[in-house]
Amino acid sequence: MDKDIVYTWNRVIHDFEVFLKLEKGLLPNSIDAYLHDVAYLSEYAKNNALLPQDVSLNDLQLFLKELNTTDIALTTQCRMISGIRMFYKYLLIEDAVRENPAELLDMPRISRKLPDVLSNAEIDRMLATIDNSRPEGARNTVIIEVLYGCGLRVTELVELTLSQLYLEEECLLITGKGNKQRWVPINARAIKLLNNYISLIRSQADIKKGHENYVFINRLGTKLSRVYVFMIIKKAVEAAGIHKTVSPHSLRHSFATELVQNGADLRAVQEMLGHSSITTTEIYTHISRAYLRKTIQNYHPRYCGGSEENE
Repeated sequence: MDKDIVYTWNRVIHDFEVFLKLEKGLLPNSIDAYLHDVAYLSEYAKNNALLPQDVSLNDLQLFLKELNTTDIALTTQCRMISGIRMFYKYLLIEDAVRENPAELLDMPRISRKLPDVLSNAEIDRMLATIDNSRPEGARNTVIIEVLYGCGLRVTELVELTLSQLYLEEECLLITGKGNKQRWVPINARAIKLLNNYISLIRSQADIKKGHENYVFINRLGTKLSRVYVFMIIKKAVEAAGIHKTVSPHSLRHSFATELVQNGADLRAVQEMLGHSSITTTEIYTHISRAYLRKTIQNYHPRYCGGSEENE
């Protein structure tokens, strides 16, 4: 493997990382995802003696063809293409390339599978399995209530700080993807549980230096990890006897689905979720024909209340 090519790729990827941090203001998890995607391409390019500026559309198509022989999921491949496009946009800004070879790269066709969602009753069953007499149990109850009641991403939850809580105004100031901030309402039940957790449990914790402002703290006095929150949800789901594939993100899906199915404005849901595009939010419009008929009956001036035989 050519040492000069290896050095060039390593240097360019390092500079790309700095760009993502300082110019784009992305969260660490997003930066790691972009770097992971570009690392795959760099290995392919180095093995084929290609510098970043030498990579063509044809090279990228061959790269994808090679990916298809692996067990990498199509959804992951799509994300990798997005990462590679961002990488070459950066190189364009730096005048390191004359065009973006990934711009015309076709995304793999995948069927959009709707995620499992939880009903309000299933959330209550999960909460009923938690021992709130224990500090960890009381904290875990708050976590589930906030995830489901506010529709937060798991990263937003573990990064949540005391200074982002505006509980008297019944809102959280969330910093999401791309360092974008948004206001998210929080319900009265979650506010009460959160206040109790902070004043009665968190206040007694021996919090490590550098973690003093994080809301959710583990037994070691540091902020929770995303993996730990996943384990909390998984344990509650299993204990409740719920046979669905559930993750912390499922509670966010459930939050959005409940809103849309109960008639919330899609643009408002988009704002609360922090989606940059309304297209992403439209995944939650998978609602029943009965709900659609009810909507027409209530809002369309020409609807005559036709028979149900056409259902």
